[in-house]
Amino acid sequence: MLRWLGWVGFALVALLVAIFIGLASWEPFFAESSDAPPMRQYRAEIIRDEYGVPHIHGRTDADVAFGVAIAHAEDDFFTLQDVVAMAKGRYGAIAGEDGAAVDYIYHLLDARGTAQQNYPDLPDDTRALFEAYAAGLNQYAKDHPRELKLANLFPVSGEDIAAGFALRQPFFFGLGNVIQPLVEGTPSYPEYGPDIPGFPRDREGQDAPPIMDRQAGATLSPFGDDGALSGSNAFAISPQKSGDGVTRLVSNSHQPWRGGVAWYELVVESDEGWHYAGANLPGTPYPVLGHNEHLGWTYTVNRPDLTDIYKLEMDESGTHYRLDGEWRKLESRKVLLPVKLGPLTLPVPRTVYRSAHGPVIRNDKGYFAIRYAGIDSIRSMDAFYREGKATNLEEWLAVYRRMDIPNFNAVYADQDGNIAYIYNTAAPDRKVGYNWRGMLPGDDSSLIWQGPVAFERIPKLVNPASGWLYNSNNAPYTAAGAGSDLDPADFAPELGIELKQTNRSRRAWKLMSEQGLIDLTRLKRIKYDTGYERSGYVGDLWDALAALDLERQPKLAKARDLLLTWDFTADNRGAADALALLMIKDFMSAEYQNKPLPDVREKLAWAVDHLEEHFGRIDPPMSQLLRLRQGPGPHKVDLPLDGGSDTLRASTTWDVDPDGRLSVNHGDSFIMFAEWAPGKRVSSRSIQPFGAATTRPGSPHYTDQAKLFANHGLKPVHFWREDILANAKRRYVVESN
Repeated sequence: MLRWLGWVGFALVALLVAIFIGLASWEPFFAESSDAPPMRQYRAEIIRDEYGVPHIHGRTDADVAFGVAIAHAEDDFFTLQDVVAMAKGRYGAIAGEDGAAVDYIYHLLDARGTAQQNYPDLPDDTRALFEAYAAGLNQYAKDHPRELKLANLFPVSGEDIAAGFALRQPFFFGLGNVIQPLVEGTPSYPEYGPDIPGFPRDREGQDAPPIMDRQAGATLSPFGDDGALSGSNAFAISPQKSGDGVTRLVSNSHQPWRGGVAWYELVVESDEGWHYAGANLPGTPYPVLGHNEHLGWTYTVNRPDLTDIYKLEMDESGTHYRLDGEWRKLESRKVLLPVKLGPLTLPVPRTVYRSAHGPVIRNDKGYFAIRYAGIDSIRSMDAFYREGKATNLEEWLAVYRRMDIPNFNAVYADQDGNIAYIYNTAAPDRKVGYNWRGMLPGDDSSLIWQGPVAFERIPKLVNPASGWLYNSNNAPYTAAGAGSDLDPADFAPELGIELKQTNRSRRAWKLMSEQGLIDLTRLKRIKYDTGYERSGYVGDLWDALAALDLERQPKLAKARDLLLTWDFTADNRGAADALALLMIKDFMSAEYQNKPLPDVREKLAWAVDHLEEHFGRIDPPMSQLLRLRQGPGPHKVDLPLDGGSDTLRASTTWDVDPDGRLSVNHGDSFIMFAEWAPGKRVSSRSIQPFGAATTRPGSPHYTDQAKLFANHGLKPVHFWREDILANAKRRYVVESN
């Protein structure tokens, strides 16, 4: 009997070991492998300047794209692997439950199917670019096996990179704010029909989504904090307004400082005429903002309503939905999500659904279909590439006329002195008469729109009389000053254009509208402005503070009274700066995402407790609280910052470190000033918060731009070949093998 029990115990242990080994190793073998790009010889030269920024040259554009992948991997292969894993639906095997949520979205949106269907239809030269980029990633992975996070992640193909675009694209206009509440079963959209006119109103009496925000600032995102450029600034000044005949463009995108949407600076140049300086995002073979010889542009996120939700009427079996009086079968597909848990990777089964409308989410309230701008399309991959090769305003505008880029405000300037602004939105060509921000009936096929509106219908400005343009994630109706701004009445409500203003917008419009020329000195002063206007949510917050009854809470009363003396500038000079910084952030976030505002009394108590615990006082210098931190390692930095959430000098969000300091992780990121002076070639200066190699602590370029960044400094961009050769610190050739 004992011998028999011993054998049973041995068998049980063996079974458990087998299960453990299976769970620890199943995922790489189960994962669908990719075919490597077709064999081809690529060769690129990489020249790195004093800050490690790569200038990548090749005979063809494809050679350059190969070099882009190698250079970026040399600096941040850590992040590139995450982006590749997302593009293959395997991020959960790296990041656990949070990664599995991304993988669910990958399957829900059918990112792979979208890529498989549409990638072959892209122009040959665009596909060649992406195949070369994939080959560069494969080359680096092959040459550096010890850096790999996940087995069998490589090789990747151009189609894989396209799947990443299909996944990433809709999160830049807030699809995550639609998906997450639907998955959780918490949406509360009223159902609107053609007999219910008008939109719900937000706190400022402006058009806004009911209850659940459906605009930028996603909460469920493959890309970190919110997956969107949730705060950015862009400025263009005409030669007549600059005072010295120079046309200027300022790119000031506010991105997370680390992760899948952190900017990477580079210059690309090929013998085929491609020459561009700017920044790209991980998984992208070209800069998506910056300048070429002739022109430049930059982006901020806009917040049009580009997503529609339909409630489906299902039959009793839950397998068919009603459309135009007929029952149609609901498509369903079983998927396995890998979820890393310690040394194990668990296979978690899920079912994804799809109707004629688009992806379908099932929760305890029913079945809900989603349709969004750019659905089942990857044409933006080609559009971004074509922008970089445009040589004049008409060629640049021609890219937008295609309506292939779903969203973004675009601000433009060129060597001919033109400036332009496009509130770019591939707004669905919706049926008039419905409130498209509400829940739509799923049984009417006339509500399943098939494409965007015409380019002529969206807001845009070219060469306004004011001589200046800006955008700070605001409505398009404040862009160029009184007398030049667009009229909201000229644009249909079905376009879903937001009407809100950020504090940055209020400040920029005010400062740029002041009399006089906007020369370089004034432009820099505007860009680095740390002020708040006492209006909008900031004004409401200060009014609420003044109205608080704090007679029985003297500690809070003292803090409130200090705040009421504040000069509304986050410049590290005032006694109330630190306290104001802590108060404003969550109100800014709630306002931006149309969420309920925090309780003022509770927020004040938290801010007071935080400062007293970590500083022993409520009025420490803000510079002690707000920090630029990157480390550990020999190049660790810990520097004071200025600005705040929603100031033109943006320190938007942060991590609260154990010592109570706020380590900024999102705000001013890649900044570039570009200039076209009469009779001279384009020149530019730029800066990043850390350096070119943000995940390489041993690199001298881990944090070598940090002091300049903290001090409002800029470094030269070596755009021209003779310039980069004169400033080269490292020069080498990379080739495929």
